[in-house]
Amino acid sequence: MATAGLARMPPSAAGATLHTAGGLLPLPSRDTEIDWKAYMAQVEGVLNGTYDYTQLRGDTGPLVYPAGFVYTFMVLYYATGRGTDIPMAQNIFAGLYLVTLLLVFLIYHQTSKVPPFVFFFMCCASYRVHSIFVLRLFNDPVAMALLFLSINLFLARYWGWGCCCFSLAVSVKMNVLLFAPGLLFLLLTQFGFRGALPKLAICAAVQVLLGLPFLLENPIGYLSRAFDLGRQFLFQWTVNWRFLPEAVFLHRAFHLALLAAHLTLLLLFALCRWHRTGESILSLLKDPSKRKVPPQPLTPNQIVSTLFTSNFIGICFSRSLHYQFYVWYFHTLPYLLWAMPARWLTHLLRLLVLGLIELSWNTYPSTSFSSASLHICHAVILLQLWLSPQPFPKSIQPSRKTH
Repeated sequence: MATAGLARMPPSAAGATLHTAGGLLPLPSRDTEIDWKAYMAQVEGVLNGTYDYTQLRGDTGPLVYPAGFVYTFMVLYYATGRGTDIPMAQNIFAGLYLVTLLLVFLIYHQTSKVPPFVFFFMCCASYRVHSIFVLRLFNDPVAMALLFLSINLFLARYWGWGCCCFSLAVSVKMNVLLFAPGLLFLLLTQFGFRGALPKLAICAAVQVLLGLPFLLENPIGYLSRAFDLGRQFLFQWTVNWRFLPEAVFLHRAFHLALLAAHLTLLLLFALCRWHRTGESILSLLKDPSKRKVPPQPLTPNQIVSTLFTSNFIGICFSRSLHYQFYVWYFHTLPYLLWAMPARWLTHLLRLLVLGLIELSWNTYPSTSFSSASLHICHAVILLQLWLSPQPFPKSIQPSRKTH
């Protein structure tokens, strides 16, 4: 789930701040854009009639995002005077930031698991997240806003519309696919295999419709560029693997080991944490009415915990995390720490974990200490997710009458 986001970012741009008596302030808008000009160049290429993805490039390299990204930034292109009015773009992203907070608040309100002070602390405490949303103009915030909208629709039981918004989020940036294993589990739990197929068809149809102009021009070029799962990363921008030798970081065996660990942990959570009916997990393929233990309606916490955990596992085993990727899971951390707390993880320890994660993401350039600290914090959260009370309580099968 890589991006070219910071691959050619000048060192001064990543942590550009002014030191004042009152603290740290961002530099003026002309010094804060990183990929904006590249995005605008790629959009202009499409507007000029180029639909072959292999021919679309910007200052930071080729276009590597799906079609939803193109349409989103095409709107921003016209809203900002052909991409020249960066302050206007930042005002739009500030509005997106507020919308995202509202969507996250609505999710937390329905779960009723996180203390209010934690949410309000989360809203105003992260300099890095403010920078990513309001100043840097990346596509990650757009994708995450659509993702949180889709989760609100799932909570409202609008599964079809939720899948549509989920697919729109994927079309802006592929990192949203980290939520996909959890979503697939929820769809199978709720509808069975046959019932889930129409919802999955909605996801596929959105991708086809959005990508149709590019698929008609060069389907292989579009799919290989927009959904490239094998993209290489630059060691100099990694936030999470700085403590490794560069040769290990770039080695294919390391990437395969991370993928294996990712899939293994997802399977363990699906078998031992999410699926609690007492039947084989293959029973999820059956029509719900034909299962030995008919499923109960999914609760908000079951929906949210499954999606957030699925994404978090993907974050833990990502081949590389760049600074803008923080928004992929920042707003989910309070829920993961407070909604299913293990007894040994006190409020103070949870706040300490949040603080160390924030410190790791604000250390530029990353160091062996900051990246190791990030992994330790991730391990603590994973351990407490595994040991905490079950979001899916184990069902008791109805006893059979004997004659």
